[in-house]
Amino acid sequence: MPKESNESSKEDQNKIDKDGIEDTVETSEEMIRKRIRRNTPSPHRLTPQSSPPRFVSVEELMETAKGFTNMALAHEIVMNSAFQVKPYEPEEGSLEKRVKEIMHKAFWDCLESQLNEDPPSYGHAVTLTLLSFLLPGQSRLRGQIEEALDLSLIQQEAENRALDISKVAQFIIDMMGTFCAPCRDDDIKQLRKITDIVPLFKSIFAVLDKMKIDMANFAVSSLRPHLLQQSVEYERKKFQDFLDKQPNALDFTKKWLQDTADYTLLMDQGRFLEMQQELEQLALVASVLLIVYNSAGAAISGLPGLMERLKKTIKILLAEMHTPSFKADETFAAVAEKLCVELRGCLSQHGFSPFSSDRENTLKGQIVAAKSADNPIRKVIDSRIQTYLLGFLESSAHWSAPALPGGLIPISKELEEIAVKLGRLVTFNKLVYSPFYHKILQDILKQGESLDV
Repeated sequence: MPKESNESSKEDQNKIDKDGIEDTVETSEEMIRKRIRRNTPSPHRLTPQSSPPRFVSVEELMETAKGFTNMALAHEIVMNSAFQVKPYEPEEGSLEKRVKEIMHKAFWDCLESQLNEDPPSYGHAVTLTLLSFLLPGQSRLRGQIEEALDLSLIQQEAENRALDISKVAQFIIDMMGTFCAPCRDDDIKQLRKITDIVPLFKSIFAVLDKMKIDMANFAVSSLRPHLLQQSVEYERKKFQDFLDKQPNALDFTKKWLQDTADYTLLMDQGRFLEMQQELEQLALVASVLLIVYNSAGAAISGLPGLMERLKKTIKILLAEMHTPSFKADETFAAVAEKLCVELRGCLSQHGFSPFSSDRENTLKGQIVAAKSADNPIRKVIDSRIQTYLLGFLESSAHWSAPALPGGLIPISKELEEIAVKLGRLVTFNKLVYSPFYHKILQDILKQGESLDV
């Protein structure tokens, strides 16, 4: 947490408005835009009957896109507790990367020549340090720094060779130490060890870049409790603004509700996909463990630590199951082999007879067969997972978790974590979008009644 005065923090906090979130974490908007573009389903997948298109200007489209991006950013902050602003780096070999490198080199060449002049010109370097770090609302602090760093006096002393630039640099580093988060204390210590002026200013700028990201993430964490209170109203308002400009936007949602990719869930599509993939892996883990324990019976039942070791082995081998390079036959054969080796050692360690070759081969065959979605055991586990998740959603209103179906104990912790995430997403989207759904469903029911008549 940046070590700034309470008065300045309160003043800055008062500047933050729920409709101006984009100004606080502006650097992350491109990341959100990319996520939206990546997760947006193709319009050719679903072609509902819609109202005639309303032609809009480029300005209206840009304004709509900005509003949707701002809403997506606020939604991401609320729903993703691990959300952080990260420094943006262009792709390696891209034109943007080359332009950035050229501009940086030109900047440092210019600055270095100014610092090496006789007499040196320090105004540019000093101005771009602390002042570039300040947020727009920190006018009082800006005034204090400008007063302490009197550029005209600094330049006058430099021209008369009376300037002690090390003292100016020390003041800048001291101020950075006051502003920075605790995680930057080591960086500040390293700055104090640099004596050459050009490397020192280069390092100062590098640390300031990190501090800007820290400040943005501090602002995000400070905003989150405020957003949690206001997010439903905020997103509903933003979505209504979006519909006012794009009245046909809910045609896909209407088609989805009639046919039982919902556009109102677009911002959470990535999260739902992530949960789906995790559930698929957990279903396989539970299926394989159920097969192993049913086969081995009382010999391994209750042995401490064994289930966790087997579970860890399966998860490691299935870690890449959703990548294009994943080879199911080879992977499940490896899972079967590894588990049988583990069981062999465990049985021997606890004084049990090892499996016969026929029994071990049968077990391997059952494990490999679990890779198929039509496998009976896997279908049972899938069904029980769905039952548990639905029960969790239904019981969330009563603050009581449902009973865990048989066979899911090995994955109970992960399953509960997913259920909590799913419940949070469903509840939040229900609060935001239920007024829009309600009208659509009413229209659909009216149409159905008319057809019945």
